[in-house]
Amino acid sequence: MIGTWLTRAAAALLCTISLIAQAQGTYPDRPIKLVVPWGAGGGTDAVARMLAALLEKDLGKPVNVVNVTGGSGVMGHQTIATAPPDGYTIGLITTEIVMIHHQGLTKITGQSFTPLGLVNVDPAAVQVRADAPYKSLGELIAAIKASPGKLKASGTARGGSWHLSLYGLLKDAGIDPATVPWVPSVSNNAALLDLVAGGVDIVSGSHPEARSLVDAGKIRSLAIMDAQPSKLMPSVPTAKAAIGSDWVSGVWRGLAAPKGLPKPVEERLVGATRKAWESAEFKQFMEGRGFGLVWKGPKEFGEFLAKSDAEAGALMKATGLTR
Repeated sequence: MIGTWLTRAAAALLCTISLIAQAQGTYPDRPIKLVVPWGAGGGTDAVARMLAALLEKDLGKPVNVVNVTGGSGVMGHQTIATAPPDGYTIGLITTEIVMIHHQGLTKITGQSFTPLGLVNVDPAAVQVRADAPYKSLGELIAAIKASPGKLKASGTARGGSWHLSLYGLLKDAGIDPATVPWVPSVSNNAALLDLVAGGVDIVSGSHPEARSLVDAGKIRSLAIMDAQPSKLMPSVPTAKAAIGSDWVSGVWRGLAAPKGLPKPVEERLVGATRKAWESAEFKQFMEGRGFGLVWKGPKEFGEFLAKSDAEAGALMKATGLTR
């Protein structure tokens, strides 16, 4: 028993010594894995790949994006949180990290990570097919009230960010969210394609991700869940202007690493992340696609995670999405 304990203690000590030695040496000295908890082709994947390219320039080593999907974002977030805290596994965590533990899907929370930097916040929007009979959010709300359970919605996994955005809007409009069945999707992009194909009737999701299909005349954006109209599509009304709802919602994305990262490695990654965010290439990429540019450093990002977790938990409980 004592021998086993000593063996484990020695292994832990060696691991700590190894991490300290590595931190004092040249970091990085091998490729870095950047985990994305969502499928390829979506907004999170696109932002991650741009960041990876810019980080690679600064760090001088390959930064390889790996999509780890499944479990409403659990698999990817868990892969990041449980990796060795050595700086060679980082990830683009998303809004879902403050939601999935409230559903009983995982024990990891925002506190399971070393926050490196919040890089983006996007408001939610409501999309329907271009040939749908609803020309406004008011008409869609009326249709939902007239035929409870008939219209299906999608946008992300059950209990994910876009799910919560739509349910919050419906609740604010006096509609039982349960009357709009939710069809889980691996990404907002996949949900939009399902919308075009007729698999679902409504998609709650990112304005930027919907842009190409809106421009192609395949779908119509009815409203944006923000205090101000979108610069990307200024003709789309806010929920307040459309139906008098004060509900605002959206998603965020930020770089993080496992908890316990050695300070020198953390400082190197934070500096590289900030440099990437401030670069002309990143800003042009984000603005060109309508993604919102927001920066919060490690301390502010950590505080943001805690506040967002409390708010998400309260709303999920009120809408019956907790376990």
